[in-house]
Amino acid sequence: MTRTAPAKRGEPVTFSVYVPLLVTVVLAALAPRAARRLPPRAAARSLACAALVTAAGWLGSLALLAFAGLAQLPEVAQEGHWSVSALRAEDPVSLAVAAVSALAVAASAASLGVAAARQARHLLWARQECARVPGDTELAVLDDDVPQAFALPGAPGRIVVSRGMLRCLGDEEREALLAHERAHLRRRHHHFQALWRLTAAVNPLLRPLAGAGGFVLERWADEEAAAHVGDRTVVARAVGRAALASSAASRPAALAATGGAVPQRVRALLAPPPPRRSLPLVAGALLLTVCCASLASAASDSEEMVEKAQRAQCAALAEAEGAPRVVHLPHCCHHPFPGHGEPRRQ
Repeated sequence: MTRTAPAKRGEPVTFSVYVPLLVTVVLAALAPRAARRLPPRAAARSLACAALVTAAGWLGSLALLAFAGLAQLPEVAQEGHWSVSALRAEDPVSLAVAAVSALAVAASAASLGVAAARQARHLLWARQECARVPGDTELAVLDDDVPQAFALPGAPGRIVVSRGMLRCLGDEEREALLAHERAHLRRRHHHFQALWRLTAAVNPLLRPLAGAGGFVLERWADEEAAAHVGDRTVVARAVGRAALASSAASRPAALAATGGAVPQRVRALLAPPPPRRSLPLVAGALLLTVCCASLASAASDSEEMVEKAQRAQCAALAEAEGAPRVVHLPHCCHHPFPGHGEPRRQ
């Protein structure tokens, strides 16, 4: 019976399983700064894509690390019908690393569940507020002296502005303010926010992406308002005056023109529109591609490792039964040996 020689002890563990973890760290450190230099629309979409891919890669890598170590437990090997010694011969991760990875996966899953419930409550609150606001038009004006203006996501959503805010702005600035809030609704910015909050719940390292994402969403709405009004200076004045007027008031948990880093937004509006930059986008796309390819390679290596361990277990059972050529033992029918159903190779 021809047998496949096991891997020698001491061969390095495949490095591909750790690549998504490294990519996550790199993007968490570099992406927020790069996003502030990109056009806000492209920056928001790039941050959303980066957060989604790296969160999935993070969970996938931790799950593979946990499996590679926990699969060495005799109880797990018995259920999977593979050889523990064959797995260890492939030099998998240690049980300590596997245990830490398993705990991290469990913590991420629990945190994701809590964050998802929180987002669902927030969306329900926004829809209820939309129903409570008087009137049935997109714009609702509150008879309130407290300056406030924000967008409530819903179906289709409402723009809420108080009379106190309207008195603080001129006619052109009011138009800019409403265009800003309308951009939040039209571009579904609350979906971006939900994605960043959920991915940050999966992996706390992604919180800088969520913070940068909130800023680029405000910048995106600023740029759309500037395009609508036709004057970037007017939008800058509207943002500045609205922020000053509402600084003493509590801001609701909704998208608002006074959100984000207001001084940086005003400076960006007083400058020309940000130019298109392809290098950060290409570099980010390359990193995400490496992340996906590495995770796929690690999953393939893990599957191959398990198949080798199962074949080794079948061979050991066959020898124990004294049937080296014909194997009809349970769970071994998928791995026929030479002489059973096919000619022996010379």
